[in-house]
Amino acid sequence: MKNKCLVKHVFPGGNTTCGFYSFFDQILSQEEANYILSIKGGPGVGKSSIMKKVGKHLTSLNYKIEYHHCSSDPNSLDAIMIPELKVALVDGTSPHIVDPKNPGAIDEILNLGQYWNEEGIKKNKEKILQINLETKRMFTKAYQYLKAAKKIYESYETTEKKSLNEIEYKKIKNELIRKVFKDSRDLNKVGRKRNLFSYGLTPIGITQFRDTIICDFKTKYSIKEKVGISSEEIMNDVVREALNRGLYIDCFHSPIKVEKIDDILLPELNVSISANNQYNNCEFDYDYIIDLTNIVNKDVQETLIGEINEDKELFEILLYKGLNYINKAKSLHDTLEKYYIPNMNFEKIDNLIPIIIKKILNYKI
Repeated sequence: MKNKCLVKHVFPGGNTTCGFYSFFDQILSQEEANYILSIKGGPGVGKSSIMKKVGKHLTSLNYKIEYHHCSSDPNSLDAIMIPELKVALVDGTSPHIVDPKNPGAIDEILNLGQYWNEEGIKKNKEKILQINLETKRMFTKAYQYLKAAKKIYESYETTEKKSLNEIEYKKIKNELIRKVFKDSRDLNKVGRKRNLFSYGLTPIGITQFRDTIICDFKTKYSIKEKVGISSEEIMNDVVREALNRGLYIDCFHSPIKVEKIDDILLPELNVSISANNQYNNCEFDYDYIIDLTNIVNKDVQETLIGEINEDKELFEILLYKGLNYINKAKSLHDTLEKYYIPNMNFEKIDNLIPIIIKKILNYKI
């Protein structure tokens, strides 16, 4: 478990019911950063491979690493971040273009375009343009389905919520806040939070890495919930309380409802709080389990079951239609990579890796 906890896997951006949504600016803030390397280049040119190799080497040196995965290909990386060194390597290409804000002082660009055979790529110009247009079309369709799913989700949520016992809910919320913050004091400073995604809507379905996010926290809370009988208000109040006390928080959002927080990490208290539901569920040895699904008026719920089932069925049809088009976009992207990979000088790119590692390690304390 110790080695496993050296590595966290997260999503910095996501395919969501609001379209593509990015928290890229929160991977590592400019105010904290020592060094941010923005890697530019086309598909299949080695951006993710560089990050994986650098991350693997630094893990072997016992550094904790955050791997930030691409929601359109969870096997590929959008970034890595080394908290102890305050260093990040990021994919600076579309749809999450990252340009230097403090060039030379903090930011640097690595352009992998200088290592490709331009003439070889240009021979496939028409095919590349056609694939890019079709990929854009697939993502447009995916987001149309996901945005339609959002409307049904809102109906689903409103209907389910009618059976919630508000009095019991408030008791549970207040008791959780009391327990989490019982040994915490007001730090007399402004709290800070970072936002990322708890899980991803990806070409292979719903993908989550929660076990890597919470594994090294001493006290782990799980809140069992469902649509409408939700932890959303509880999580918002926990965040508000933590910020008021001057604490730092990592908040992991849901791509199904972007404003909803599904995981909270409170490193200064050594506490994690996670929402478990039918779309984001992780079996884990939690210290405390809170079951919100028990605080419903079953008589009210029974009268609404037909509506609830209709909303759930339609929501999931639209959700998985959207995921299907994301999968089609991924297949097109894989084809696109075939026009770049044979035209890359990967030997020269691999020679950059020890140089990058040496530069990163210059920031060790």
